[in-house]
Amino acid sequence: MKVLRTIKIKVPSNLQSLDKVLAEFNQIYQDFIPLRDWLQCRLALAEGFTNAVRHAHKNLPPDVSIRIEVFLSQTDIKIKIWDYGSAFDLQNFIAENAQKNNDWLGSGRGIPIMNKICDRLNYYRTEKQENCLLIVKLFDNHQPDNNSNSQDTN
Repeated sequence: MKVLRTIKIKVPSNLQSLDKVLAEFNQIYQDFIPLRDWLQCRLALAEGFTNAVRHAHKNLPPDVSIRIEVFLSQTDIKIKIWDYGSAFDLQNFIAENAQKNNDWLGSGRGIPIMNKICDRLNYYRTEKQENCLLIVKLFDNHQPDNNSNSQDTN
């Protein structure tokens, strides 16, 4: 699908940068994006960015930046969050924590939240020793229709 808009954000690795990240992300909004999907994308971006600061960059100098790329098409948003932390096995983390009841945890819920609200979540390491968290959200109005005869208007 053709990319309609792209933004690139580079910010210092600190939680105060989250406001700037979200403000710049808001500039990509388009009226055709369902509100629920937009809010879920904002939440996934905030959780992913926060995890990069708190976990991936925990032992790195604060001047090491985090890069974010966002690609908007008519059917989805793809968000890439780049960090320089140690390698992390996202799929194993998801599998290990799927059976746990994390209702009372003060932290550790970001990845399960992202996994629940996103259509694709992947974390990989590049040859340049960078990590990329890939978040893909398909818009509800472009989800595969499993019951084309449905009259559901919700």
